[in-house]
Amino acid sequence: MSTPKGSGVKPVRVHHIREAKEHGERVTMLTAYDLPTARIFDTAGIDMLLVGDSVGDNILGHANTLPVTVDEMIPHVRAVSRGAQRALVIADLPFGSYEASPEQALATAIRMVKEGGANAVKFEGGERVVPQVRAITGAGIPVMGHLGFTPQSENILGGRRVQGRGPAAAERLTKDAVALQEAGAFAVVLEMMPAPVAAQITEVLSISTIGIGAGAACDGQVLVWLDMAGMGDWSPRFAKQYAQLGAALGAAAQEYVAEVKSGAFPAPEQSYLQ
Repeated sequence: MSTPKGSGVKPVRVHHIREAKEHGERVTMLTAYDLPTARIFDTAGIDMLLVGDSVGDNILGHANTLPVTVDEMIPHVRAVSRGAQRALVIADLPFGSYEASPEQALATAIRMVKEGGANAVKFEGGERVVPQVRAITGAGIPVMGHLGFTPQSENILGGRRVQGRGPAAAERLTKDAVALQEAGAFAVVLEMMPAPVAAQITEVLSISTIGIGAGAACDGQVLVWLDMAGMGDWSPRFAKQYAQLGAALGAAAQEYVAEVKSGAFPAPEQSYLQ
């Protein structure tokens, strides 16, 4: 999506995402968890930055996203919000912070906006979370949905498994997507589902679909930035590594160790000589 017209940096907001869908223009989203990466991705032209509860297994060392708390999320949301001048900043509501009631969901969303500086929130589920979507959007906070493989439900789903296989499952996902749209969501993430199912949902909806392991027909795409940038030895099948930053960072650290031990660093140009 191109930068909105006008002088200076113009922020991307929800109506720009809607306009992109209307014009057939694809949108981009990456996760971000800190200020430096948020600045880099923002400058690169990423439309949306997702402060995902994936901070749990990618940054905080948890086995999955389930242990992440609201208090852990907010400093990351705040850092990304401070680093983004253009991108729409979306904060995940972590497991246990919205399921109990619309009132709980609204309270959590308000914290993400008021304390974290987020522009919107995201959480998982279809028809079952419609009351939460309505409560939050009714308070003036934009909501992005999340269907397909939903990491917070991995225990009941039996692990990281593709969802939506078979006519009945595909119909269920489509109904959930329509329910989210009618409740006021401005977009929905479609994760790990057959590409034809994601294409069908995208065709049915008037709001944007953001794919991750859901094929090329979605209105936009999202990846965890560490997967996109090759920060580890492994990445999901649906992720493309656009760089090998992990290997480059490791090589830089090894060179630093070698130069410190040999005395080559610091050299005169890195020293104050008088």
